[in-house]
Parts: sequence; structure tokens; C-alpha cells
Amino acid sequence: MAASARPTLAVVGATGTVGAVMLQILSQHADIWGEIRLVDHPLPPSSRPSSGKGDSHGHGSAGRKLTVRGEQVEVLALDEAVFEGVDVAIFDVPDDVAAHWAPFAAERGAVVVDDSAAFRMDPDVPLVVPEVNPHAARIRPRSIVASPNCTTLSMIVAIGALHAEFGLRELIVSSYQAVSGAGQAGVETLRRQLSLVAGSELGTVPGDVRRVIGDDTGPFPEPVALNVVPWAGSLREDGWSSEEMKVRDESRKILGLPRLKVAVTCVRVPVVTTHSLTVHARFEDEVTVDRAREILATAPGVVLFDNPEAGEFPTPADAVGTDPTWVGRVRRALDDPTALELFVCGDNLRKGAALNAVQVAELVAAEIGG
Repeated sequence: MAASARPTLAVVGATGTVGAVMLQILSQHADIWGEIRLVDHPLPPSSRPSSGKGDSHGHGSAGRKLTVRGEQVEVLALDEAVFEGVDVAIFDVPDDVAAHWAPFAAERGAVVVDDSAAFRMDPDVPLVVPEVNPHAARIRPRSIVASPNCTTLSMIVAIGALHAEFGLRELIVSSYQAVSGAGQAGVETLRRQLSLVAGSELGTVPGDVRRVIGDDTGPFPEPVALNVVPWAGSLREDGWSSEEMKVRDESRKILGLPRLKVAVTCVRVPVVTTHSLTVHARFEDEVTVDRAREILATAPGVVLFDNPEAGEFPTPADAVGTDPTWVGRVRRALDDPTALELFVCGDNLRKGAALNAVQVAELVAAEIGG
């Protein structure tokens, strides 16, 4: 890229739910990009031709026009040609698709910002949250930078700010995750279930909600309407879920604490968008609530909303559609002067997915443009 030229950005997966949010954010942020190419959500890698020549079969959204920066831009099919001349490529696609196409884009000269889980734990791929570890984005042996899981992102900006002051030793976390974390199918499932239970007296007899909803549980193992489901993700060793392991492993990598003690329970709740978490954070030394509030009130990307006496604490209804991590219920642990208790909320489609990827891409653009 010439020093005076603005970088070219490709958004791969622009037609998905997170892609739509990403286009909004790109339109709202400072216009640092030259061309923005929009690329269809791709087929699984098994459909990629082995000849090395791309094709466009099966890309149902290619040819559509989407709005970004106030302009109509035609969606391109994913093939090798779309990466010619691209400086930065944001991927919001399934893991297996990213695993195939992200290295290809990097080989063609793009720096890839990947929203999937395909590279998060790769030691040669930095896992970046710009408010916490922006320096990590500069060292990228594979020309790929990963963005964390939405649950991790819903808390890590606040935790990172506290860690910088107090030195984190341990996290005990319970998540209350919105159904949009399971994709559009999760949202549609909740809305269908709500239509079945609305106006009823269900929820007073064991199994009555399940009998009415039947097998229409969508991506969830149990009904989510009038219920909470203590499971998110897929089964891992010793009864842990993949979502729980992501929060543990990603927090360690982002904070640079490979031996951090982390215990997580992930719960799905009947909320459309915005994840919430209770956090017990234990630090190296004694903490004070006043100092913790000062840190959170001034931390980039954090809103402190914490006055229980006035009924002020964050809820998903407050945080949805906004960019920051909302923090409230800040208390020192009753039995441990080195620990804090917090409640945090973060929009899982914005900071939890689209926004963080755009912020990382902007970091990279500033570097390569400099």
C-alpha cells in the first residue's frame, strides 16, 4: 500500500447478523478506509475447489447490495480474486471456513482480523482487545489477529482495567447469555417459544413449559422461554462446556496470565441481545471500592452505572445497542479484602463481535498506514 493511500478493507461474512452490525459501525466510525469490499458468507471448506481457482457457486447473497458509508456496495462471492489488493480483511465466518480462507488471504498480503475461534489459541496469533492489550496486535507471525469470544469480551475490558491496577489472581464467573449468541436460530427460537407461552399460567408445574413447547428447542437443550438453561456451547472434558473453556483460556491469553485461576458457569437466559456476567475477581493485594470505582469510571470502553440506592445498575435492556461494557454492583467481597464483586453487561453483537473486530482492524490500519 502506498504511504498516501488509504487501506482497502474486505469484510468476509458481510451478509450475516454480525456483518450487518459491522457495516453500521464502519459507517459510524471515522472513515479511514479506501475501498470496502463486502464478501458473501462462504460455503463450508469442502465446497472450495481444490484446483486453486475460485468459483462463486452456491453463494446466495452474492450480487446483493448492502449499504456502508451511505453507499450501496455489491456483495462479492468468496473466491481468491476478492483478496487482490486488500490490506486488511475482517472475517466473521464459521471456524472451519476461517481456517481455510484466512491463511489464504494472509498469503495474498492482507492482515486478517478473525472473529471465529479458529486461531484464538494459536501461539502465533495474537488475541487482541484494543482497550486491554493493543500492543499484541503488532506481532503477528501469521498475519492473522484473533478477536475473542463474545462472552469473554462482555467482561474483559473492565477486568483488564482492574488488573492493570491491582494485579488479578483469580476469576469466578457466571454468565447470563443472550440467545443471539447462538445466532439467528437462537433469536427465532426464543420468539416462537414466547408466542406459545404468552398470556399463559405456565411455569407453575414441573415440565409444563416443556410440554407446551415440545421439541421446538432450537439450538438449546431445553426451553429458554420462562426458563434459564445452565449450558452454552458443546461438551468438553470433565463436564465443562466449550463456552466456559473459552472464557478461561481467552482471559489468560489476553491478560498475559497463563496460570490464572478461572472458574466459569455459562447460562443461557431469555434475552435477545446482550450478555451479562457476575464476576468475583481476586487480586494480589487489598482493594478498595472507591479506587475500583475510580478506575472503572475512567477506563476506556467502560460505563460505571452503580447506584443501587437509586435503583441504578446495568441490565441488558440498558446495554443493548451500545458499545461499552456496563459495570455495576461493585462491592468488596464480604470475606476477602483482596476480592471484588461486579455485575457487567455487554452487547454481544457489538463489542462482543463486530466492534472489537473493527477496532482491531483500525489498529492495524493505523500501523500499516504509518
